[in-house]
Order: sequence, then C-alpha cells, then structure tokens
Amino acid sequence: MGFRTPDLPVVDLESWRAGTRAERIRPMARHWAEVGFGTPVVLHLFYVGKILAYLLALYLIALSTEGIDGPISQWWTEPIVFQKVVLFTLLFEVVGLGCGFGPLNNRYNPPMGSILYWLRPRTIRLPPWPRIPLTEGTARTPVDVALYAALLIAVVIALCSDGTRPNPGYGVGLLPVWQIALVLALLAVLALRDKVIFLAARGEVYGTLTVTFLFTGADLIVAAKLIFVVIWMGAATSKLNKHFPFVVATMMSNSPMVRSKRLKRSFFEDFPDDLRPGRRARFFAHGGTAVELLVPVVLFFATGSWVTAVAAAIMVSFHLVILTAIPMGVPLEWNVFMIIGIVTLFVGNAEVGLGDLEHPAVLLLPAVSAAVVITGNLFPRRVSFLPGMRYYAGNWDTTVWCVKPSGAAKIGKHVVAIAAMPQAQLEKFYGEGRAEILQYLGYAFRAMNTHGRALFTLVHRAMPEGRQGEYVITDGERICSTALGWNFGDGHMHSEQLIAALQERCGFEPGEVRVVLLDAQPIQRQTQSYRLVDAATGEFERGEVNVADMVTRQPWQDDVPVTVTFSAPR
Repeated sequence: MGFRTPDLPVVDLESWRAGTRAERIRPMARHWAEVGFGTPVVLHLFYVGKILAYLLALYLIALSTEGIDGPISQWWTEPIVFQKVVLFTLLFEVVGLGCGFGPLNNRYNPPMGSILYWLRPRTIRLPPWPRIPLTEGTARTPVDVALYAALLIAVVIALCSDGTRPNPGYGVGLLPVWQIALVLALLAVLALRDKVIFLAARGEVYGTLTVTFLFTGADLIVAAKLIFVVIWMGAATSKLNKHFPFVVATMMSNSPMVRSKRLKRSFFEDFPDDLRPGRRARFFAHGGTAVELLVPVVLFFATGSWVTAVAAAIMVSFHLVILTAIPMGVPLEWNVFMIIGIVTLFVGNAEVGLGDLEHPAVLLLPAVSAAVVITGNLFPRRVSFLPGMRYYAGNWDTTVWCVKPSGAAKIGKHVVAIAAMPQAQLEKFYGEGRAEILQYLGYAFRAMNTHGRALFTLVHRAMPEGRQGEYVITDGERICSTALGWNFGDGHMHSEQLIAALQERCGFEPGEVRVVLLDAQPIQRQTQSYRLVDAATGEFERGEVNVADMVTRQPWQDDVPVTVTFSAPR
C-alpha cells in the first residue's frame, strides 16, 4: 500500500466492466485476500493519532479532578477516574468521534455525522417503539435537538466535577448522584425518541456502566466487573457459529500489522481459487472465542495473584490484536477502553469480589444485561447486534439497496443530510474509474463474509428481470450513513422503518427502490430469514437461506439456494 494513495486492484476496466457482477467481484475478492482494502498508510496513522488524542484527553480530565494529582501510579485505581473514563468515552462516541468515524467507515466529507445531524431539526430519527406516547414520528424536532444538547452538556458538567460523594475504602470521592441520574435520564429519553443516538452512545456498554455509578465502594467495582464479564462472554457466545472464521480471515487480510501477502493468503483455504477461511483462520477464530469465553471468569474470581496478572495480560493482548488490525467500522477507542477497564478494575481492584458486596441487589444489573444478550441471540431480528453483543461475530442483520438514479436524486433532494450519497462521495474523491473499483471492493468485503453470498443472490430476485442494469447496488450501511448520520454494522437501522421514512419524504415510484433485508441467524437455528421490499409497495417476498449453503460457497458465487415462504405479485 502507498503512503498517500490506495493500493487498488489492477484490472482492464473495459473487459472488467463487461463481466457480470459476480465476475467483477472475483478479482476484488482475491485482491482483498492478499492486500485488504488497500488503505493508504497515512489513514492508519490518522487513526493512531486519534487514539493518542483520546488518551491525552482522558489523562487531562483525570488530572483536573480534585484529589487526583502526581504520577498515575498514585491514582489509577480510584473509581472516580474510571467514572470519568466511561463518561468521556460515552461523549466521544455520541458526538461521532468513535465507532464509525472516517474513511474506513466510508465517511469522507465530512468524516463524521452524529452531532452534525442530531443538532439539526428535520433530520431523520427512528424511535424504537413509536406507539409509546410522545415518541411517534420520524422527523427530528427542536425538542430532540435540545435533549441531545442537554445530554452533551450534562456529561461535560460531570467530567468537570470533583468527587463530592463519599466512597468507602478510597481516598477520593465519587461524582454526585444527581449528575449520574441526569445523564441516565437524558440518555433514556433520547433512546425512546431515537434509537440511533442510544446505539451510537454504545448504551449497552457505557450506559450500563453509568448505572453502576449509582452505587459506591465495592458495590460499584463488582457491578462494573460483572458488566465487563457479560460483554466478553456475550460476545464470545455469539461467535459460536460458522460465520466467525470468515470474519477473522477478512480482518487479518486487511490488518496493517500483517505485511506479508503470503501470510495473508494463509488465512484462506487455497488462494486464489478457494477463499473460504483456512485452518489458520479457524484456529484464530475458535481460539479467540475460547479466550473471550473462559478467561474473563478466571479474571473475575482471581484476587491479585499471578493468576490475575496472566489473565489480564491475555485479555489485554486479545484487545490489542483487534485494535492493531484497525478493522472496518473502526471500533478503536472501544478496545482501548476495554484495556483501561482491565487494568483499573481487574488489576487495580483485584481484591474486590462478590464477598465484599453490601447490597446483593446490584447483581440484578448484570443479570438484566445478560438477559438482553440471550434474547438478542435467540431473536436477533428483535434486538440490535450491539445490546445483543454480537460484536464482530459475522452474524448481523444486513441490507442491500437497489436504487435507480432517479431514486438517489430524490434522496439527495428531499432528505435533510450532511453527506452526499456514497457513490457521489467516492467519485468526487477518486474519480469515476477508481470509484467504481472501490465500490466493488466494498462488494467484495461484504461477500467475504458469509451473508454476502446470500445478499448478492437475493439481489437478483429483488430487481425486475432484464432491468438490473437500471439500478445501483448500495450497501445499506452507506444509505444509513447518509440518511441517519451514523452507521456501525446494524441492519436494524436501515430496515423497514428507514424505508418508510424515506418513502414518506421522497415518494418513490414502484420499482424505483428495492431492498434486500437479511436477518441474522438465531443461535438455535441454522437458517437466516430474508425479506424483499419495494419502497413504494411494500414487502413482496420472504423466505429463508441455509447457513450451510452460504459457508460452502466462494465470495463471487451468487447462487445460494432460496426457500420462498411468501411471494406477492411484483
């Protein structure tokens, strides 16, 4: 890869364009297997600089607290420091600087949405349960803007505050209860008005941990530790599937730390003809799942001995592997945060355990969190992959949008947004020829994951026969980025609710926009459900695909068998 220019596949554009979609994806998938996305080095350095800025801000915020001064070794175990780390990371994420930021999430200009959207009336919001009074509608109002601004202000006030609440067993107090309660109340109300803001704030992590701040002493520490354990074990449980090895192979081939093309190719079964995950990818996938499932239990029950040191080192290494791979979607600060939590909670407060609890009722919080994870794995269509903690498991709700140029023009004209449609952004930055190659590299990334095989199979069923050339195939993530201002791998944000919101604004004609929606795999089944929806006329087909049929095919194959359970006239 170049320092400032991307390392793109070399193809003869004329002959390449003459091929079918599957034939055009094939060289892109091979390129991904031994190069990855070809991201310029300068972009990776940009993200490294962002991580360093995040850490510097945390350090300065900690030092601004009364009672916190001198070397880090004198105050790193203080719970108020952990409180501020959580709240600052929540702020970092909900402003739009964390997950989903920048070019590695297909955001070029501007590199973020979030705050640029959510402080602007008439942008689209998606209430999770619009039947709840005072939450209906999809247009952001001045009240929504005020609530979001109030959340930002409340978090900043807490970050600038000192520890005025007594904290037994520690030298520095905790943040006042009213500040914690205010942040939680605003986040809860915002969540009912717009689920996107709650998901962007990573409410399942930072919101839940903020609830633990209502406690003091050992209760706070134990509750926070258990939330970490639920996160790890929940994520590991969701990786007990056939999809995860595909994620590992795809992520490692894109890692800037893996420089050797030969090593990258070794993650696949038989490059270049068989790009299913090979033995090395399966070993990393299953080994990583075992680590994430078992080591946190050891870490929780260890009490400061060498066992704690070894378990902590393993978990820190686990997150460093993910962090240094700089994965698509860039959940970088989240991995840094998890490392900080390991050090402050499990090492710095290793001696604090279940036996120190004063109020056993605090155990209800991690129990509720675990119940959400279980529900999300059993009924993934009902629960986002974020609170369901299906992080990087390869098993997500996904969508592909088939949009005619006239439909894209209507979105650009009638939707209040900051960013242009993805294809227009790519063409502006890279020119038409290279933009098309980058578009197909995006298709290849989706196809390298198991669900891509099903999505590109279903695309043929979604568009009218003989008229597929009239449509531009766009990943739902990119539509979500333009319309909502934030995206992070969650198909729940670009499903029927967003389709209806866009239809309300744009008035698409029948056949102008068609969407393939593929649900994640429930943990108790070996099938995934799909729906085909016309934005103007509604759902016209639903059915299932077998996971076994997806994992045995190559990224460029779009012939997955489909079982149709409902079909309406088109």
